[in-house]
Amino acid sequence: MPQHSPTTTDHALVEPDWLEHHLDDGAVRVVEIDVSPKPHAEGHIPGAVLWNIYRDLRDEEYQLRPAPAFEDLIRRSGITPESTVVCYGYAPALGFWLLRLFGHHDVRILDTSRATWQADGRPWTADPTQVEPSDYRPAVTSEAVRADRDTLLRWSEQPDAIILDVRSASEYAGERFWPSGGTQESGRTGHIPGAVHLPADGIFEADGSFRSVDELREVMASVDRDRPVVTYCTVGARAATVWFVLSELLGHPDVRVYDGSWAEWGLDPTVAVAAT
Repeated sequence: MPQHSPTTTDHALVEPDWLEHHLDDGAVRVVEIDVSPKPHAEGHIPGAVLWNIYRDLRDEEYQLRPAPAFEDLIRRSGITPESTVVCYGYAPALGFWLLRLFGHHDVRILDTSRATWQADGRPWTADPTQVEPSDYRPAVTSEAVRADRDTLLRWSEQPDAIILDVRSASEYAGERFWPSGGTQESGRTGHIPGAVHLPADGIFEADGSFRSVDELREVMASVDRDRPVVTYCTVGARAATVWFVLSELLGHPDVRVYDGSWAEWGLDPTVAVAAT
């Protein structure tokens, strides 16, 4: 592990003090993941670049952008093969998961919320971040962390597999398409047949840090670690968070994210939908 890499109790998390002390370290790249550019423009951690979920990560149909587009985003973000990438913001686990998907393993999540970092008086700026693009060419994708629609269709008929719906109760029951309550033209509500409901709740402390491993193990107690698991939500942010907890913090050996999630399944008239 490079000398600049953080020493923490968990390889997937980095403490705020460590990041604050390494903001000028050229080997560390900070990425903020959000659904809107406005918060980042108003203020962010110095040196952070923004990955806008609905511009950079998803296309107009809410699906994951093709590999060349994400590889270009990595280069435009100044990330190199040697970079320690620290993700924070609205959906840091989604950034973490995507980097793992594309074979970059030195990636962490800042173990506090954006609001707490700012409230604690840590470095903060509204100045745009200027980044020197890299020539990084990710050579490997780790499909072991990803599930597509066909995988879900197969798994829905396999009793040993767990399809984990981590959305809210109202979404799972078919009362709304989007978590905000908004409707989607031609979109159906409900859940994937056979999916088990486990909302992405009880994961964080009030300051935005992850709860202890013992507490997280209790939250996820219903998930059998001897069975393969795929998580889904609406556009992948909550699904990636639960994937991160199960895979990176609790050591579950086989967890994947259905990155199409409900934004794909609920708009596909060829697949079945269940509701309660």
